[in-house]
Amino acid sequence: MAENNAQNKAKLISETRRRFEAEYVTDKSEKYDPRDVERLQQDDNWVESYLVWRHNVVDETLKMLDESFQWRKEFSVNDLNESSIPRWLLEIGGIYLHGYDKEGNKLFWIRVKYHIKDQKTILDKKKLIAFWLERYAKRENGKPITVMFDLSETGLNSIDMDFVRFIINCFKVYYPKYLSKIVIFDMPWIMNAAFKIVKSWLGPEAVSFLKFTSKNEVQDYVSVEYLPPHMGGTDPFKYSYPPLVDDDFQTPLCENGPIASEDETSSKEDIEIDGKETLETISNEEQTTLLKKINPAESIPKAEENEKVDSKMKTFKKPLSVFKGPLLHISPAEELYFGSTESGEKKTLIVLTNITKNIVAFKVRTTAPEKYRVKPSNSSCDPGASVDIVVSPHGGLTVSAQDRFLIMAAEMEQSSGTGPAELTQFWKEVPRNKVMEHRLRCHTVESNKPNTLTLKDSALNMSDKTSEDIYLQFATSRCARDCSPP
Repeated sequence: MAENNAQNKAKLISETRRRFEAEYVTDKSEKYDPRDVERLQQDDNWVESYLVWRHNVVDETLKMLDESFQWRKEFSVNDLNESSIPRWLLEIGGIYLHGYDKEGNKLFWIRVKYHIKDQKTILDKKKLIAFWLERYAKRENGKPITVMFDLSETGLNSIDMDFVRFIINCFKVYYPKYLSKIVIFDMPWIMNAAFKIVKSWLGPEAVSFLKFTSKNEVQDYVSVEYLPPHMGGTDPFKYSYPPLVDDDFQTPLCENGPIASEDETSSKEDIEIDGKETLETISNEEQTTLLKKINPAESIPKAEENEKVDSKMKTFKKPLSVFKGPLLHISPAEELYFGSTESGEKKTLIVLTNITKNIVAFKVRTTAPEKYRVKPSNSSCDPGASVDIVVSPHGGLTVSAQDRFLIMAAEMEQSSGTGPAELTQFWKEVPRNKVMEHRLRCHTVESNKPNTLTLKDSALNMSDKTSEDIYLQFATSRCARDCSPP
């Protein structure tokens, strides 16, 4: 049965490609972007998305492709980027991607109160919708999206039926299969007539996508952690631009995960760049070894020495603040502190502690992947164990308060492997609603206010220090920071 379905699907895809090329491209090639035509011949999922939306009726699918491709060329969708959108429109925060619904679908926010009907700006607003949807489609090929139509504090001057119809068409024609549902929040009664028209545009089959909600019902679809306070939620997110909202996290410049050779290469590069070694210990065993080398003359019994060293290193690394998540405790809780420009950019530390009974896989992503080295950025943490993640600016690039980091974590089955291949497969298959996420901001510390989480002692300077000296320096710097006036 499954084999027959696969064969039928392949035949439909092949027929759609052949007929579109013969019946449309030959006569209308100038109306399409060649990149879309080429993609249609190569991307089975893309062809299938149109077929499924048209119930596998090839004639209807071809008409839909024709309309969609002409629109894509008219709006130059393949070339849309931030510079294509007026800056004020990005700054106002009326349209953006952020958070997930209870099914793990991305939330596409449309804050209607920021929209004023204006023929002079309507094209730019449509381009902004297309920009976000195309951006999402390229990253999350085929994953549905939930539209959050927030009508709170909205008046009649904000309702633009032409704009609403465009948004509907985006999902009916231009991005088929991407719509999970449209959650309409706090719709004023005076707009009932307008949304009867919207229902007619969607058609009888798609009307079920509309979910009219108030503060009580909206939590049926989105949990409080991704709802703003005016919807009864607890999400502290506040839109700001630039940069684009921080959901667009990417792999850092150096992916130093569980592959040992990569870590060794990176360490050598660090020595060449910095001219010194930094305190980049990854495990308690390595920390103990380092302190033994620093204090070769100590005549303390081995067990007692290990106990004292381990205790002092834990004190040295005591976090200033801790975010207590369901899988991991993360330190610091909110901000990564880096050294000031005057003193040179310093490395900083993220500490993850697994509080579960299973192995937890984690990934680190950033909004500025070209700027930072992170190691490890893709690895796992054993039950009850802690992992230190070293974050360092690359070369002479400057830390910005607008940079963000994302920690993603998910529990693994006890039988799962934790090598690079197994982790890659795990992240492909793990459901979104099983993934814990936590965001960190970046902060530059003034030179007269050192921060305890900034790694600043080189091996050259540490050679004449005891572990007691390290602890005293830590305590002194913390006191100076805590006791200094705000």
